[in-house]
Parts: sequence; structure tokens; C-alpha cells
Amino acid sequence: MKHDPTTIAFDRNVRRSTRLGADYDGEGTNFALWSQHATRVELCLYDETGTHEIARLDLPDMEGGIWHGYLPEVGPGQAYGYRVHGPFAPEEGHRFNPNKLLLDPYAMEIVGDLVWDDALFGYPVGGSDLDMDDRDSAPFMPKAVVVDPDFDWDEDRALRTPWVDTVVYETHVRGLTMRHPDVPETARGTFEGLGHPSVIEHLKALGVTTVELLPIHGFVKDRHLADQGLSNYWGYNSLSFFAPHRPYLASGHLREVTEAIRRFHKAGLEVILDVVYNHTAEGNEMGPTLSFRGIDNASYYLLSPDDPRHGFDVTGTGNTLNVSNPMVLRMVLDSLRYWVEALHVDGFRFDLASTLAREEMGFERGGAFFAAIRQDPVLRGVKLIAEPWDIGEGGYQVGAFPWPFREWNDKFRDDLRAFWRRDDGLKSAVSERLLGSPVQFDHDHRPATSSINFLAAHDGFTLKDTVSYNDKHNEANGEDGRDGHDNNLSDNCGIEGETGDEQVIATRKRRLRSMLASLFVSQGVPMLLAGDEFGQTQGGNNNAYNQDNETTWLNWERADADQIRFTGALARLRSELGMGRERFAGHDEGAVVRWWHPEGREASDGDWSDETLIAELTDDEHRTMVILNAGDRVDVTLPRGEWGLRLDTARDEPAADEAVEGTIAVDWQSVVVLTHAPSGRPRG
Repeated sequence: MKHDPTTIAFDRNVRRSTRLGADYDGEGTNFALWSQHATRVELCLYDETGTHEIARLDLPDMEGGIWHGYLPEVGPGQAYGYRVHGPFAPEEGHRFNPNKLLLDPYAMEIVGDLVWDDALFGYPVGGSDLDMDDRDSAPFMPKAVVVDPDFDWDEDRALRTPWVDTVVYETHVRGLTMRHPDVPETARGTFEGLGHPSVIEHLKALGVTTVELLPIHGFVKDRHLADQGLSNYWGYNSLSFFAPHRPYLASGHLREVTEAIRRFHKAGLEVILDVVYNHTAEGNEMGPTLSFRGIDNASYYLLSPDDPRHGFDVTGTGNTLNVSNPMVLRMVLDSLRYWVEALHVDGFRFDLASTLAREEMGFERGGAFFAAIRQDPVLRGVKLIAEPWDIGEGGYQVGAFPWPFREWNDKFRDDLRAFWRRDDGLKSAVSERLLGSPVQFDHDHRPATSSINFLAAHDGFTLKDTVSYNDKHNEANGEDGRDGHDNNLSDNCGIEGETGDEQVIATRKRRLRSMLASLFVSQGVPMLLAGDEFGQTQGGNNNAYNQDNETTWLNWERADADQIRFTGALARLRSELGMGRERFAGHDEGAVVRWWHPEGREASDGDWSDETLIAELTDDEHRTMVILNAGDRVDVTLPRGEWGLRLDTARDEPAADEAVEGTIAVDWQSVVVLTHAPSGRPRG
């Protein structure tokens, strides 16, 4: 917006401290910033490009640590930033430096890019962080933009897909479409491309109900990556919790996000966001001063109680957001509510969620964060998924989160990977995974949908690489192969990497189908990593966080169409047979479970050492036999009666419900699913 700098003035009769950020009311904008320890706050207004300052004004009022002021006739499109005055006393945890322009934590849209320069740091780079740097950082900083978040949703409503019917698809806004042949080049890698009809059609064909997007909050490319010509591809480096990452917007405007979400909802697809509220992009005390550090370092971050010059880091990123502070917690809740109410997202997956539950005595499942979420009238009704760990002491908390949270279950991933590569002694553990991991989740009235089951996620090998590589191949990451874990539980089936050997290819294809089948026949909520439905490979890179290139972009040209159809058939079979049960099978009101031996007798305590797991599950509507055979071909004698073959991963096409009685041959490394047919049942 264009203004005469001499006429810009606050109207102190209209000011309000009740809402933080830049709140446009149709006639002007109220600016409000919380800083408990600041002594003065300057609002800097910029032209529409964010490059030229047109006015600098002191926010005239403060109450409760909220500095605020109302500017008439200032509205959408206005770029701005803050300079915050206060003590520069690092030994006490304070790092105020008004030479540094700061991004509003509540910014809903951003203009310009962060350009790495030494001026972005609050101390002289190469010197001591106890000394103040007096260079102006404004030329190198992105600016916040005032927006009008009102959007005509045309009666769009939250879908509220039941967890028992949910199939999650983890994907990346950029990686999903950068190589998609049907998406126009100008839209690839953006929300415009995400909402393309071809993308939606593919997801619907897979039976996906819920798309989980890797972080889309505004994030920063780490300086050391930029210096190497690499990127922070995954986006776990948030700087703004309200604004979408600008490169993901072909138009540059927020409306593009809402348009994509509306298209997804019209197709019956939910959208949930992977959110990072455990840390920010500012790193440790030697990191830049971009927002929170300069606004109020001692309030926004957890600091060492023994030496507040240093942060208390349980995230491995240098800092930890202090959600135990009521106003920081308010910011997180405001952000979550904004994405639900204004942008209609359907839920969230919380990165390193154990950090959010850390209080004075460590992880606290009844702590302030969980209590606030569970009683919030907006948030308690959306999908909530926890990554139930961080790197701090006591951080691994799988199964410990309270309802209504669901949790990523890495025990499912590890046990199923090891089972299918024929490790010894996994049969008993896999029986638990098949039933929704009740040891971890069947407590405190939690449902069997508490476990988010997955075989691969963005962090680690793709499913194809799990059957193609014994070792990680992370040379491109620039860390001499030191990054990424070594416990991949993978098996290359005889040859490392890509091969033309037909026998190896057949083995890999069989194992992939059986692994996918075991995911879809298990209780809990299945999650697919984007590309696993058609054989996406990252060339053995198991930590591709900085590979914004063809390593991570889905290769649609090489997609295995047969595997896509097979995956879609698995989702339909899961739905038809009611395998997403709410109650744990074998417990309480859940399905009755009987374990069988291949000889046709019930399994005894001594029958849990071989490689064939046979479960019969019976409820009021279905009687289903699931056979997981990680070993060689085996003959299985079925319980008496007529059975219908519904799935056999040794076949190129799903079974057509053909009648089976007596004994069935289960091929090597196969999954077989049968349903019981009462005598005389007609077949169509």
C-alpha cells in the first residue's frame, strides 16, 4: 500500500491488545507484539516490495507485555517488521538488539527472502556472542505482510473422516509435483500444483483419505547448507508459524493455500500439516537474530537454569521453544486455531512432540500443552498425531500420549521390516503389530486407532530402498556419510542398488507387495510415504533432508502402474473387511482372535518360532483369516468350512474371491487373506 509517511499516525482511541499480530478490520490495522522484557518497540513500514522503509513508529501502548497500536487506512499488502529495544545482557538471557529488523511471529504472509549476511547476527560473527553487533539487518530480512484472511469457502466444511476409515499419505508440496507430467511447469512444487486434478485423481485411486504435508510453515535454508549449494528440503526449520513457505506459492499469496484445500475437500480428501513448534530456525546462541531471539529471548526459549547465556536443547537444533510460558503456549494455540478456522486444515502431526510435553520434571502427559489442546473447542475435534520422541533424556514416549492424540509407531516399522527380511524371533512381535500394538496403546480407554502404522517415512529409506540397499548412500549430503542412522533393517535381495537381474527384481516386487499388504491388514491407521505406492527410490539416501532435486522429487515417469493398482486394491479390501476396527482385537469388545498353526490346529506356546503367522479374526460382520509368510512356500490347512480367497501377494492381480477349502499353498514371502463363507453362500 502507498502512504504519505508524514500522515501515518496511530489512533489511540481504537487500539486493542486482545489480538496479536497485524489484525485488519476493514478500515485499518491493529499491530500487537508480545515481549515481556522489552523497553520499547518500533514498527517499521515498508513499500510493497519490502525493500524500502517508508515509516518508523513507536508502538504507543503496552499492557501485560503486549505492545500495540492501531493505524487507520493501513491494510492488506502492507509490509512491515519490528525493532525491539531492551537489555543486551546475554549472561542473563537477554539479547535485544534494535539494529536487527525482526519478523512478526504472527505474520500470515511474507514478502522477500532471507539473504544470509553477517548483519543478521546479533553479535559480530567470528567474535564473542557477549558483544553487540550494530549493523542493520533490514536489507537481508523478509518482511511480514498484512493480509485479510477472509475467504469465501462456499460452504466448505471439515470432513471429519473417522479414524477407522483413515488412510494417511505423507508427502511434500514440492516433491509431489516437481516431476509430474500433467502439472504445468509454472505450478510444479506449489500449492497450485498440489491441487491439480491429476494429483487428486491419483490419491483417490489409492484409497487415500488424508494427506499429511511435510512442513509448510515459513522456514529458513540453513546458512551452512546455502554455502554448499544445498537446501533445507524437508522444512523442519520454522521461522513463522502462521505464514506458508513463500516458495510454495506460485502466486505469492495466501489464497493459493485455501484454493488447494478447498479442492481437496471437494474430492473428500483431508489435509493435515506436519508442524514444528518444538524449536525455531534461530539455532543456539551463536545463531542469527531473526525474530523470537530479538523480541524476547528469555521468554520464547528454554534457557539453561545454570547459565542462561545458553539454550536448553532437547531437539538437536540448538534451541527449544518454551511452551511452558503461557504466552508462548498461546502463540502455538493461536497458530493451530488459525490454520483450522481460517484455512480449514483438518489436523496436525507434531514434530518431536515429546518436547512440547516437557515441564520441570521432564515429559508430562498431563501437562499444560496437552491440557490446553484437549479442552480447546476448536482443536479437540481435529486430527492430532504425535511424533512421540525427542533426543532428550526420557524423550522416547511411544504409547504415552493422551487421547485424542494418535502416535507414529516406529515399532511397527522396525518389526515388520525385520520380519520380512527373515530375521529370527519376530513372529510374536508382529502378532502385536497386527492387532494394533495393544501393549503400547491399549490403556486409558485409548482406541485401536491410536497407532499410526508405517513402513517408511520421509526420514529414512523409501520402501523400495528398503528392499534394494543394505547400506545408506548419503554422499550427496556433504557430510562424508556420517549423517543418517545405520539401523535401516533393510535387505538388498542379493544386489546393492538398481539392477537388471530378473530374479532379484521379482524378489523385491514380491516383498514390496507383502510389506504393503501387512500394513493394510493391521489394526491401527496405515500411513503411506508418497511414492511407495509405485516404487520411488532415493538411491539409498536415508537422510535426504537437504536434497531438493531429483533424488527426492517423485519420479512419475518410472512409476510402477501395477503396484499403484495393487495398493489401491489393498485400501479397498481393508475398508470392505472392516480392518480399521475401533476396539483392539482380542481385548474387551474387539474381534475374537485365534492363532493357527499351518497344520490346521490352534497354535501352542511352542509354535512361535517359525516364519508363518496365521490369525483368524471374528466379529459380528466378518470372519477373516490373515496369513503372513515371511519364509519359503508352505501348505496351510484351513479351519473347516468354505473360504473365499481375497488377497494373495504372490499373484499379479488381487484375488477374485475364489472358493477355497481344505489346504492352501502359500507361496514364499507372501500375504494371503481369506474370508469365511457360510455353507451355500452364492458367489458373484
